Amino acid sequence: MSSLWNNRISISIFGESHGPAIGVVIDNLPPGEYIDIQELSRFMARRAPKKDGTTTPRSEKDLPQIMSGMFNDKTTGTPLCAFIQNTDTRSKDYSNISQLVRPGHADYTGALRYRGFNDIRGGGHFSGRLTAPLVFAGAVCAQILERRGIYTGAHISEIHGIADDEFNRVNVNKEDILSVRYKKFPVINDEQGEKMVDDIHKAAEGGESLGGIIECAAVNVPAGIGSPMFDGIENTLAQLIFGIPAVKGLEFGAGFLTAKMVGSQSNDDFYVDEYGHVKTKTNNHGGILGGISSGMPITLKVAIKPTPSISKPQNTIDAKNMKNDILKVHGRHDPCIVPRAVPCVEAAVNIGLLSHMLDYPNF
Repeated sequence: MSSLWNNRISISIFGESHGPAIGVVIDNLPPGEYIDIQELSRFMARRAPKKDGTTTPRSEKDLPQIMSGMFNDKTTGTPLCAFIQNTDTRSKDYSNISQLVRPGHADYTGALRYRGFNDIRGGGHFSGRLTAPLVFAGAVCAQILERRGIYTGAHISEIHGIADDEFNRVNVNKEDILSVRYKKFPVINDEQGEKMVDDIHKAAEGGESLGGIIECAAVNVPAGIGSPMFDGIENTLAQLIFGIPAVKGLEFGAGFLTAKMVGSQSNDDFYVDEYGHVKTKTNNHGGILGGISSGMPITLKVAIKPTPSISKPQNTIDAKNMKNDILKVHGRHDPCIVPRAVPCVEAAVNIGLLSHMLDYPNF
């Protein structure tokens, strides 16, 4: 499978949702980097299911076992390998999908690609469960970046039309990012967050699911990082972010709104501030020009589709007998995966930024 990303840093993710374990191998990390295991676990816990009815009741401890690449809590420079055990699986819930294709899932396309040999339990390698090792890798990269003053943070921008406040694209800072990072429900405006939670509960009661949008920002990224054409920061981040299951859209800065602007509205005027730093008065470019960082905050938004597993009956096919059928999905599923996807987006951005920062002089 193409679960290997290689761009200065390499990330190889392995395992299946209902296999004995999942994990990741990270290569080419800088040696001698101290990794706070407690802080790493705290970052990963943000992706774990919650007990508020907004996520799946499947409960995994997600305690990574680091097998190599660290000694005395510091990276050695050799491949860092981490295992995460699967302990709360219920494979019987998937006994009927060996024949019935689940709408919105990769059952049909996966069976075609791998000639029917793919593991279907819990979605197998296509499952959102595989974001746990991605988050581990991103949490490691986050600590290396933050030691250099670079912080990445995300929040729920919208769920089912209910919108949170937005980061200020020009002035978002470290404090803005940290203020939302460890909230129980990751929004800026808690009142709007309560409305989102209520809407998620209503959807679950009706056998439905919800999607939404995640906004992410990275601050203090120095200007001049990245490359044009095929190795730009946008290219790198897009590859990693689209590795998160359920991502259906991505925009940087003002994104699709720029299509409605004229040039004088879209362009960001440059100026030199009182400290002699080059900045822009607006940040429609999202901190990236020509694939290269401008020194302004890097901002992006990610669209997450509704969880495809819903309890409502759906039209599908019996792939074994090649006839039409009706499917009712069983099992434990998130009525909305957006809250748990927030640290996944942060993780992907951390990996991509660190890969480019390795080219930065004296990093």
